[in-house]
Amino acid sequence: MTSSDSEAWDKGKWHRRHRRAEGERLKVAGTEYVPQSHHEHSSTWTMDKDGKQYFDAARYPRDMRK
Repeated sequence: MTSSDSEAWDKGKWHRRHRRAEGERLKVAGTEYVPQSHHEHSSTWTMDKDGKQYFDAARYPRDMRK
């Protein structure tokens, strides 16, 4: 259901964006720094493997015949 084999590139880009943003926030906030969740900098819906779904072969045996 998806054309991508890996999300490694997407995850790397996501975490680089998170580290860069957190570093900037740390410089500005100083001792009042409170870390943000890494989910605020990206979404799994925008990654290459979005659309991957689970297929239960026991539930749909007719579709597994070949």
